[in-house]
Amino acid sequence: MSDGRRLHLLDKVAVRRSFDAAADAYDEHSVLQHEVAKRLLQRLGWLKIQSENILDIGAGTGKSTDALMKRFPKARVYALDLSVQMLGHAKKQGWLWHRPQLICGDSQHLPVAGASMNLIFSSLSLQWCNEPDRVFGEIRRVLKQDGAVLFSSFGPDTLKELRASWRAVDEHPHVHTFMDMHDIGDLMVYAGLQEPVMSREEITLTYTDVHAVMRDLKYIGASNALQTRSRGLMGKGKFQRLVSAYEEWRLSDGHLPATYEVIYGTAWSGRTCRPGMATVAIEEIGRKQVR
Repeated sequence: MSDGRRLHLLDKVAVRRSFDAAADAYDEHSVLQHEVAKRLLQRLGWLKIQSENILDIGAGTGKSTDALMKRFPKARVYALDLSVQMLGHAKKQGWLWHRPQLICGDSQHLPVAGASMNLIFSSLSLQWCNEPDRVFGEIRRVLKQDGAVLFSSFGPDTLKELRASWRAVDEHPHVHTFMDMHDIGDLMVYAGLQEPVMSREEITLTYTDVHAVMRDLKYIGASNALQTRSRGLMGKGKFQRLVSAYEEWRLSDGHLPATYEVIYGTAWSGRTCRPGMATVAIEEIGRKQVR
């Protein structure tokens, strides 16, 4: 493994611990996460799919799981998360006679049978994985024929203000590195997923001061979990340098911005050829001659 990649690897124990600690306050502070999930759910209208079995990867407190259960009331919906505490909230979703099935596990090693899911939904969980290529391989494995995956993730411009401000303080990594939209698309194709469709948008939250930015990140479990993070306490002097650097980003209306680049993706498993259509191996394109 290259030193460059090692710099950006996540400590999965720290990730689980952060989300366990954030579970009780998560819904109160995760305004952006709920908005992105809502926008991702709206994209389900574009998919024509049989949904007997649905897997919500990175379900968290289960708000999206609940929305999926309401949209597909006859489906079996499974909520998967790394955090037991988050799943403790997710189990309350649905209604008395129809609750989600809970799975505590890692998306890089899905504890799910192959070819068992019609739809995989995942909102803002991919960025917590060290090996997204393995995640997409697992998604391809568990999807049924004509199954689809619908997901969102963060792109490299996410928290660009905080990242730049930290660079003015020290050389330690303080903000996670996020994958580019085109790289994610390439990983889907490499995993054997078909017809990938990618899009992106920027959403900017505003705050009164840096304390509010950091507090929000803490309460949604998004603390620095990089393996190479500094383990010491942050002194007042260092934090004041961060505050001073972030002030350079203050907007004309007096607020501090926190930008999130949101990536949306859709792809299919091996699809059945539709009437009037044929499949051609890519290596055969250009070999046929017109007579």
